[in-house]
Amino acid sequence: MDAELIKSSNGIFDVSVDGKLVFSKYQTGRFPEPGEVVATLKKAKLE
Repeated sequence: MDAELIKSSNGIFDVSVDGKLVFSKYQTGRFPEPGEVVATLKKAKLE
């Protein structure tokens, strides 16, 4: 799995995988906790 940083503005921090939104600072109003994005990705892979 490769990661790519896409420069943006307005404090947007979204994580998408294959076009599917995994985490959104805009929607949650916060940055992810340490390990939260990785745990979400692992969970999604198991389902």
